[in-house]
Amino acid sequence: MSLELLSANHGAALAATLAARANRTGRGFVSGVYPITPSTECMEFLCNQKIDKGHVVRVESEHSAMGVCIGGAAAGARTFTTTSSNGLAYMLENCIAAATMRFPVVMAVANRTLGPPWNIWADHGDALLLRDAGIIQFFCADNQEVFDSILCGFRLAEDQRVMMPVMVCMEGFILSHTVAQTEVPEQAKVDAFLPPTDVPHRLAEIPHTLGQIEIPHQTEVHRLQHHQAMLGVPAIYAEIQTEFAAIFGRRPPDILVPYKADDAETLIVSMGTIPIAAEHVVDALRAEGKKVGSLRVRLFRPAPMAAIRSIFAGKKRIAVIDRNIALGMGGVLWSDTRVFADPGAVVQDYLAGMGGGDIRPEHIAKMVADIEGRDGSGSPVLMEAV
Repeated sequence: MSLELLSANHGAALAATLAARANRTGRGFVSGVYPITPSTECMEFLCNQKIDKGHVVRVESEHSAMGVCIGGAAAGARTFTTTSSNGLAYMLENCIAAATMRFPVVMAVANRTLGPPWNIWADHGDALLLRDAGIIQFFCADNQEVFDSILCGFRLAEDQRVMMPVMVCMEGFILSHTVAQTEVPEQAKVDAFLPPTDVPHRLAEIPHTLGQIEIPHQTEVHRLQHHQAMLGVPAIYAEIQTEFAAIFGRRPPDILVPYKADDAETLIVSMGTIPIAAEHVVDALRAEGKKVGSLRVRLFRPAPMAAIRSIFAGKKRIAVIDRNIALGMGGVLWSDTRVFADPGAVVQDYLAGMGGGDIRPEHIAKMVADIEGRDGSGSPVLMEAV
């Protein structure tokens, strides 16, 4: 194990490289890549790596990048790509195809605001375009988590009980370009963690079709199978955590990361890097005698419904911070999670950091003060209005 200074972009690419080399006894590695800020450094780093059995294909668009991954997965290869923002939107059609054809493509997404008007800073709205497509979505809080999540993503995506894409999200510039110490394992340990890729429905010696026309009942059955596989992801991920810890000596974070939440009367709920600031606020308010806690939602899809409901139980006030907006509705995380609160609980949405704005501890402290003064839930609130 070595300790290296890596940006999250480089960490994701290095993890993908180690995973690619681990499949040298299988059917190799295929990656389709196309540049877009702030994910470009990830693909550049990957293009410069030596992979004995595989190809990184530089194509003319993000749509084609995912097309290359679909082709690679259809041939039984381990597959990876990276993108961001409008690149992900351009890739969307093929992302859905990869998901519905149940191909285990791993994607590193440097979250960035959709445009125009053009904005290159962090916003979760790009990844959330695909929240209902049948793609597993992790949102990371630091560089080590990005690295580890890529390795876990391959193990999860390629599990025979799962077989679907995994998206590992890192906030643009906040993580993608920030350099931090990252533990990097030896290739032998990655080999032990990642068995050769086996895509059971790959195109092989026996001719068959992929993506053919279906009658309605066939589609219903396939969607139900996909849904059931998604629901099984949390338990399978827990198995992967245990195996990861046994091989690498550290345990990846859980799908939900509560912080001083057990006895909290006010709970701050957020994703990505926001919980880091939220936990500082919790410590400060606890010192004042206030029962405040934090919940980091790391696995957004599939939604860990039962676990969220259990943590929300007994909470009087739940402040949900969204670095996104579903126009005409409000924040996506708030919209998804408010149904799990106790009847009568105040569940208030705070829209913050959209377009890459800072979310500092003092901002979160104001949100807590705001929700503590409310008798009921209201319309989503912009941080600047608090």
